[in-house]
Amino acid sequence: MPRHHHERHRTDRIGWLRAAVLGANDGIVSTASLVLGVAAAHASGQNILVAGVAGLVAGAMSMAAGEYVSVHSQADSERAELEREHHELQTQTEAEHRELATIYVGRGLDPQLARQVADQLMAHDALDAHARDELGITEALKARPLQAAGASALSFAVGAALPLLVVAVAPVASLLWLVFATSLVFLAVLGAVAAWAGGAKMGIGAARITFWGALAMAVTTGVGMLFGTAA
Repeated sequence: MPRHHHERHRTDRIGWLRAAVLGANDGIVSTASLVLGVAAAHASGQNILVAGVAGLVAGAMSMAAGEYVSVHSQADSERAELEREHHELQTQTEAEHRELATIYVGRGLDPQLARQVADQLMAHDALDAHARDELGITEALKARPLQAAGASALSFAVGAALPLLVVAVAPVASLLWLVFATSLVFLAVLGAVAAWAGGAKMGIGAARITFWGALAMAVTTGVGMLFGTAA
């Protein structure tokens, strides 16, 4: 008896993985940059920590709201397309059948087989066939606003908490370098884990996210030093 061949794919992770990585990256970079900028302006340790906590709360809420609105707009567009497709299937059945068969011909099937495939798929679930093959809307990749918003807010808060922990325990005299160095480590780990979860090369993922994070923190620190000196 032949074994059942089971394949594990990563496409079902794309929605939440993108939101989680974006949120955690923003949490680390924005919070670390914020506290570095404030610290470089010679603020007290308590003021630095308060600024970081305020940045965590504001950033998490902003990420959740922005992600929800953005992904909900995508979901609205998908719903409108599906409604239009449903109407066309009711009123222009033959034209929709030819359209689906043409898609399969373009993918390499001969015309007769393409028509047979279109016949069977439309008999099974016409809207699903057109959603997947004409519109590119699948269950794994469709927009999920609440999931994206929750993943973004939670991951931002977790990412932002990492540099804040360093701020809470580090002496003020060495806070700049400790936050900068540990944040780079956090970013490298995040990039590697995200690349691994998505099936990409971990080294490239780590290097990319670390480079841009280091640049953001360096610029913000420079601005803080400039204004701190001016004051």
